[in-house]
Amino acid sequence: MTRTHVNIRLEDVPTPCYLVDEVALEGNLKILDSVQKTAGCRILLALKGFAMWHFAPLIRRYLAGASASSLDEARLAFEEFGREVHVCAPGYSDAHFQEMVQYADHIVFNSFSQYRRLRAFLKNAPRPIECGIRINPEYSEVATPIYDPCYPCSRLGVTLDRFEPEALKGICGLHFHCLCEQDAGVLERVLGAAEKKFGRFFKGLKWVNFGGGHHITKPGYDVEALCRMIVNFKARYGVDVYLEPGEAVALNTGILVSSVLDVVENRMRIAILDASAATHMPDVLEMPYRPEIIGAGEPQTRAHTFRLAGPSCLAGDVIGDYSFDRPLEAGNKLIFLDMAHYTMVKNNTFNGIRLPSIGVFNSRTGEVRIIRTFGYEDYRNRLS
Repeated sequence: MTRTHVNIRLEDVPTPCYLVDEVALEGNLKILDSVQKTAGCRILLALKGFAMWHFAPLIRRYLAGASASSLDEARLAFEEFGREVHVCAPGYSDAHFQEMVQYADHIVFNSFSQYRRLRAFLKNAPRPIECGIRINPEYSEVATPIYDPCYPCSRLGVTLDRFEPEALKGICGLHFHCLCEQDAGVLERVLGAAEKKFGRFFKGLKWVNFGGGHHITKPGYDVEALCRMIVNFKARYGVDVYLEPGEAVALNTGILVSSVLDVVENRMRIAILDASAATHMPDVLEMPYRPEIIGAGEPQTRAHTFRLAGPSCLAGDVIGDYSFDRPLEAGNKLIFLDMAHYTMVKNNTFNGIRLPSIGVFNSRTGEVRIIRTFGYEDYRNRLS
């Protein structure tokens, strides 16, 4: 295999390597911008899902800003992406918060007590900061508990029994996040739960943030229903609406190119790759899920079935079982699909395994540009 369906010359790609398609990315951004224009809402890039600041000039042409979950994400949003900078996190240290107010336009607090404790620092901000409170409607349809913000005893958001209406003075908005890669139908039910519990507090606010997890750019997503919900919500409460998806921005825009290092046998053939589930695509183990590979199928559906595994010492560093038309051998290159969101932002250097290079490609022309490589210093400098 030397070329993919997007005409990339694999011999020009060092491995492992993330490649993000600038054409597909702009296509997603245009869909999101159409939602902004039709529904009159504002959409933010959630950096926790996709933080490739190389594309900041392109992204800020379409989106209203970026949302952050930490001091460093807030600084990156401010310095690279521009426009609005929103921050929402379960907790803020005094030291980080004092610096964060230099970058943020909106800050959402996870509790009223934290807002009361930290609001004095807002006086030192270079501009007025709009403050919000994260609420927990105690309703979600997220199947994987580790990604469910509303599971029992969740630390995320204020539940109705802990809500303090008398403390809303100085609060501009409320924020909820209850979705994970879900469609408009789920949002409708989540929104119903949020309105049932907190709707009486929405009027008089400046904005309500619907959080992330909206799979807006996934084929088949009901964009019209989303826009209708937002328009009706704005009319009912007289507020602005924010959405902050991460995966919808980068969905189906990136690939991870990997090489086979070796093939071993233990009751089946096992291909050792230079890409690792544990270090380069952690969601494969956390979600878990089985990424698609160009030219591969389910086990036993093609002539040769292999287990694909990474190079780390973790016994469970296994990507999954796949079948191929021809047997794999050292030097073969494999292309994993949909490897832009929640990959680069979550990878790590366990075992001293180097991070994949990062590149850009154009699916129309086949042009590939490698824009970042990693080496020993990147591993060494994160330690002491």
